[in-house]
Amino acid sequence: MADLPFTLDQLRILRAIVSEGSFKKAADSLYVTQPAVSLQIQNLEKQLEVSLFDRGGRKAQLTEAGHLLLSYCDRILSQCAEACRALDDLHNLKGGSLIVGASQTTGTYLMPRMIGLFRQKYPEVAVQLQVHSTRRTGWSVANGQIDLAIIGGELPPELNELLQVVPYASDELALVLPVKHPLSRLTELTKEDLYRLGFVCLDAQSTTRKMVDQLLARSGLDVQRLRIEMELNSLEAIKNAVQAGLGAAFVPVVSIDRELAAGTIHRPQVADLQVKRQLKLITHPARYCSRASAAFRQDVLPVFASPDSPLRQKGATPVVQLQSADQLSQN
Repeated sequence: MADLPFTLDQLRILRAIVSEGSFKKAADSLYVTQPAVSLQIQNLEKQLEVSLFDRGGRKAQLTEAGHLLLSYCDRILSQCAEACRALDDLHNLKGGSLIVGASQTTGTYLMPRMIGLFRQKYPEVAVQLQVHSTRRTGWSVANGQIDLAIIGGELPPELNELLQVVPYASDELALVLPVKHPLSRLTELTKEDLYRLGFVCLDAQSTTRKMVDQLLARSGLDVQRLRIEMELNSLEAIKNAVQAGLGAAFVPVVSIDRELAAGTIHRPQVADLQVKRQLKLITHPARYCSRASAAFRQDVLPVFASPDSPLRQKGATPVVQLQSADQLSQN
């Protein structure tokens, strides 16, 4: 076999330049000098006899040949990382690594609990959590950059055919009110009551806000009639606003355990209204499943799964379900 016209280091540098947007930032991320990065790319272009970057602008822009090489670069480096994980598995779960992914709410409130449970049993396995949009997370699983992920949104159609998608758990949205709100004295509201409330919510252009509006509409609410008084850019900011008496909000049940336990917000029931979405586990069936990944699937995933999920083991008793703190105290 003839010598390859590139090295793995050159491919890593190419990917870093594209990811960071400049030669200088790529050099900083790789802990090398900028001249060293430039020299490696010049040598790569000389060996391949093509130009990989258009050097006319400020930002590093790939040429057509650069885009083509990058598409192979990601696959090659992904396979290398997979090979390293497979070799680590020749030892045991006293080493190795696990990379899990999640969309925003799941990654913030559910995944840390799951990782905590896993680390109790396998403290020497290095665990990395990547929280991104559903689309980006899906592609990371497809490219082998993430071992498994739990998402709440819809995958692009092309990924549905490539990945294994398994129903995992129900993620319920709860109405929360300030504790001093006049309606907080009631344990149950009607849908008509909601149209008289002032709401705090995410920015109208955010993906999560659009998802929430869709779920509310499917549940029979006229979203256009809800009075939006404030838009904020994070779920934590919304919860703080509710606690400060600035309005009501719909938030994931899994995100309000502490607030309900502390009595800083009130969660009334709404008659004939149940707002849920399906969380899904995504994996790539054709990629290598490390021993750490297999242990996470066997020992952790069933604990948090809904009773009707295929992942729930026979006789498994959940440690934490996707429910509120007051519900947990009654179990």
